[in-house]
Amino acid sequence: MPDDVVAESLERLTDNTKLTVHWAERHGNKLRRGHHGGNRFVLRLREVEPTHVVHAKKTLDTLATRGVPNYFGDQRFGYRQNSHKLGRLLLQNQHEAFLHEMLGSDYETESPYIVEGRAHYRNGDYEAALEVWPKTLRFDRQALDALRQGKNAEQAVGCIDRSQRDFLISAWQSSVFNDVLNERVKHGTFDKLLPGDLAWKHDNRSVFAVDEATAALENAEGGRVPAGEVSPSGPNWGGSMTQPSGEPGDMERAALERSGIAEDQLRGVEGGRRPMRVILKHPEVSAGADEHGPYIKTSFELPRGAYATMVLREIMKPQ
Repeated sequence: MPDDVVAESLERLTDNTKLTVHWAERHGNKLRRGHHGGNRFVLRLREVEPTHVVHAKKTLDTLATRGVPNYFGDQRFGYRQNSHKLGRLLLQNQHEAFLHEMLGSDYETESPYIVEGRAHYRNGDYEAALEVWPKTLRFDRQALDALRQGKNAEQAVGCIDRSQRDFLISAWQSSVFNDVLNERVKHGTFDKLLPGDLAWKHDNRSVFAVDEATAALENAEGGRVPAGEVSPSGPNWGGSMTQPSGEPGDMERAALERSGIAEDQLRGVEGGRRPMRVILKHPEVSAGADEHGPYIKTSFELPRGAYATMVLREIMKPQ
């Protein structure tokens, strides 16, 4: 992209907003997804008592020591919180149910235009639905346009960009991971290795199998688990995913079964592992007030792929 186009884009971005770009410079290499080391967040929490800064500091210190449960945040599942449901329907080849969930099911906070469009879809008037459907919802419109042309449900789903279909399947994978992590948090083992685990090495993102002796060694004082160097991993379920054994394997297969998907439905789906926790670094917290009122200011660093909203969820839990 030419420099003048970049400058014009930045100008449009900051026009009539409170956003200020302090510095921007072209880099010699493209920054691809996942190429950065991590992110630093500086956040102000409003409508809180400044005295709660004590609780916030205690929580951040605990997270820095113990690690943050590495949940996928709500934003992973879309504004309707159904991306994982759509992914499951794709894996099950339930094309008509997929289209109904995507195009026909109402959502309480949607605009009147989409509500009208969904009613037209349910009545089979795809052309009328397209007329009112927001152009920003491009993937919805791809399916609607295919239906308008007389394509069947399977063909209409196939007209949605492959990248979007892959994203929906990855959202389903994320929901199963969260289910497994929930179980580990409930049992207090999201930050401890169990025999059968596949341990995640944070320095190079590789995994290794854990037996009873290894678990005892790594969990002990001076081991790599309390040092934040190694953590248990959970599933991004796929056909080629390496599976743990023992109790961790049983938990992961149970979560897969609860999701409604069988292993043989995952052929061709890329899988992998994800750490059950991430290490929060350089936590800082303070209280203050400005023209908008009192606030608690928090800052911290997280590795790539981790969600700051999950840290805030821990901070804002009832005391």
